[in-house]
Amino acid sequence: MDSNISLSQLHRRHVKGTVHKAVVANRTILLCNLTNAVVKASGDICPKVYINTRILKHLFDKRTAEEYECILKHMTDIVKYPAHIYSNKDAKRGDFCFVKAIQGVEYMATIEYSPDDEMCNVVTCFRLRKRTYLNGYNLLWSWKGGTPSS
Repeated sequence: MDSNISLSQLHRRHVKGTVHKAVVANRTILLCNLTNAVVKASGDICPKVYINTRILKHLFDKRTAEEYECILKHMTDIVKYPAHIYSNKDAKRGDFCFVKAIQGVEYMATIEYSPDDEMCNVVTCFRLRKRTYLNGYNLLWSWKGGTPSS
């Protein structure tokens, strides 16, 4: 695990300039520590969230340059300070969906909790193009008026 490097440094060192679907070195960094309210709303999962270069490379390959740059710049805020937390659907990878508006556009980061390792990892992040995408997801927590509710 690489320590003390930022998400943008991880991108520059291992993802930037790589060809489509190229294999990258598997490096993991601590993305952020969750707030107490978010940990509690998520069922007392581990407070530390990690991301690795394989996920970052997948986002780099699949998202538009504009979307990827926004994700790279704001992923920590999306995960650390979500406006809404949903439980993920059973058929999808990950346990929780953290949603936050960035510059008026909603983004969703999916977090997977591994109880064996006691680790939380980002598995994907993307712009929600249609609000109806969240239909059928179970809302666990929402930040309303500056006061967390559950």
